[in-house]
Amino acid sequence: MSLNTAHTSEGVLLHTGETILIYSSQVIVEFSGQSGEEFSGSKTGKLYLTTHRMVFNNKDKEDTLKSFSFPFVALRDVEMKQPIFGANCIQGRVVAQLGGQFEGEANFKLHFKQGGAIEFGTAMLRAAAVVSRNFVQDAPPPYSPPMEDPYAAPPPAYSSLPPAHQAYIPPPSVFPDQPAPGSVFVTPAPPPYPGIDGYVRGAEQVTHRGGGGGGCSS
Repeated sequence: MSLNTAHTSEGVLLHTGETILIYSSQVIVEFSGQSGEEFSGSKTGKLYLTTHRMVFNNKDKEDTLKSFSFPFVALRDVEMKQPIFGANCIQGRVVAQLGGQFEGEANFKLHFKQGGAIEFGTAMLRAAAVVSRNFVQDAPPPYSPPMEDPYAAPPPAYSSLPPAHQAYIPPPSVFPDQPAPGSVFVTPAPPPYPGIDGYVRGAEQVTHRGGGGGGCSS
């Protein structure tokens, strides 16, 4: 995972060949196990589930944590919590990528303010299980800063997904929102780790279907 590497001044920053599966605009993330200022307090923002990872973009522009990348290959002990009292949530650990602006690992908890924790978690765990079959290393690959400037995802940025990806997505009523036009950007480099279709071999258009959601309490 990496800190402050998945955003631009105008939106989320993805890799070439990475596809948005689910988007939720009202998610709270809490971290523990790290002492840095970036990890203190709860953060409210946008959460993207892609073919390769989860990406969080903070709504608070003044916060030192602007974005956070959770590659599937860096996730550990992820589980969905369904308490008798209180809302559902997702929690787990994520291992740092070398060069990802922090070291070790961090514990995280995701709360969905508008519901959808179980649906999001089910899709995420399913995708992560597929990816794990394509990645046998113990540690995630190092983070490498983009060598070229990012560009806006070409239109239509949120086109229909291929049938193989549709199986990961809950009904549109669960996550009805979509990222705002002009808020998705792409770096020319492919992801350094595999996604649900394996490794990206060439340039592909970033796509999206889905959106919305939240609803999970501490």
